[in-house]
Amino acid sequence: MAQLFPRTADMWLRLVLLLLSLGLVGVFVAFVILSRSSYVTDQGFTVNQPVPFSHEHHAGALQIDCRYCHDNVETSPVAGLPPTHTCMSCHSQIWTGAEMLAPVRQSLVEGEPLRWNRVTELPDYVFFHHGVHVNAGVGCAECHGQVDRMPLMSKAEPFTMSWCLDCHQDPAPRLRPRDAVTDMNWQYKGDRRELGEALIRQYHIGDGNLTHCYTCHR
Repeated sequence: MAQLFPRTADMWLRLVLLLLSLGLVGVFVAFVILSRSSYVTDQGFTVNQPVPFSHEHHAGALQIDCRYCHDNVETSPVAGLPPTHTCMSCHSQIWTGAEMLAPVRQSLVEGEPLRWNRVTELPDYVFFHHGVHVNAGVGCAECHGQVDRMPLMSKAEPFTMSWCLDCHQDPAPRLRPRDAVTDMNWQYKGDRRELGEALIRQYHIGDGNLTHCYTCHR
């Protein structure tokens, strides 16, 4: 009986199967890399705002405390966005005719709040409470970066599940005293982990399981 397949048929079949396997692995690796890239997480990207507000000027040069504008951050799940009258408490006296502040003045006259666009927004299925983290000694800079150096606000961290878990699994090196939470220039000269472990006991952070699913998904 004549041979149906050439002698090289097995070699070509194995080569095709190998290339197919490598292709599937490559697609998977590409998907993982893409899902963690700034293209998906928006890390490092700025968001257009109705007014080009500079944290570098307000929080950096003027040393305005975060809580002056984000006044709910210690008690509420959300940090809160400043109402127009907060902006005008200063700008009714300084830079009163600045063109870039026209939307703020218009907001005050019309009684319509400015529509600020969120830089960091978590999915609806994630439960996050700013007050809990602030009172646990998590500094603003741990999540939002050095906002006092940002002319325009950008997303400093990826805010992925793995990024959150890194902190929940080992919070000690990221903690600081409560009175230093909003201090962008705070530094600790001693052992940061030793301080953090002391704060964990003092603030009763270890009383619950920080890595339980229910902690963030309710």
